[in-house]
Amino acid sequence: MTTVGLLYPGHSAEDDYPRFEVLLDSDIRLPVVHTDIGEDAHRVDALLEMGSAERLAAGLEELRLEGAESVVWACTSGSFVYGWEGAHEQIRALALAAGLPASSTSFGFAHAVRALGAVRVAVAATYPEDVTALFTAFLKASGAEVVADRASGVITAAEVGTWGRDEVLELARAGDHPDAEVVLLPDTALHTAAYLAELEEALGKPVLTANQVTVWEGLRLAQRRAWVYGPKLGTLFRKPDWMAAGGE
Repeated sequence: MTTVGLLYPGHSAEDDYPRFEVLLDSDIRLPVVHTDIGEDAHRVDALLEMGSAERLAAGLEELRLEGAESVVWACTSGSFVYGWEGAHEQIRALALAAGLPASSTSFGFAHAVRALGAVRVAVAATYPEDVTALFTAFLKASGAEVVADRASGVITAAEVGTWGRDEVLELARAGDHPDAEVVLLPDTALHTAAYLAELEEALGKPVLTANQVTVWEGLRLAQRRAWVYGPKLGTLFRKPDWMAAGGE
């Protein structure tokens, strides 16, 4: 049994995580503790407050009781808004408070891009332009080359959480770029678990979504590799052909 503890702000697309448990079809648990979202706004001041150490620490005891082996702050904007160095400080403080390996969705994206061997990325964001620009800057600091970034201008996570299949596919298509090796959808308020295979089929390339890389990052921290056959969880989780053929 591997347990990854998730700190999730408010209520929008947290039902993606039970879906991931089912799709992984393994002894992996993904308990979610909801943090105080404060003001639901994709605005820099609100995001800084949302990701404060006090708000994150409040949910840690519950995750420890769940037997968490790692903790991920399941919020992209509430981590990259601090900048590259500030986001590192955020997860260092979280790890110290939790007594566990810790990370955030923002670093999940950075690490997942590297794991795919990609450099050139396109960003398809739900955020306003100024917040999208901060994510772009974060990715560039990680070593990625951002060839395109699309901002949708949505202010609240609550609105993003109402988006369904058609809106998610349109967002990905609109944000894609011919030079991009991978497309990133960075909002954990966006439901994507059910659409990962369809997203990659539509774009013809790997797609990384916020809730997907959050789960992957937590498993990476717990030193648990989780492969699946077929495209249901996207390229990031797909069992390599040589392993599917019986290799180790």
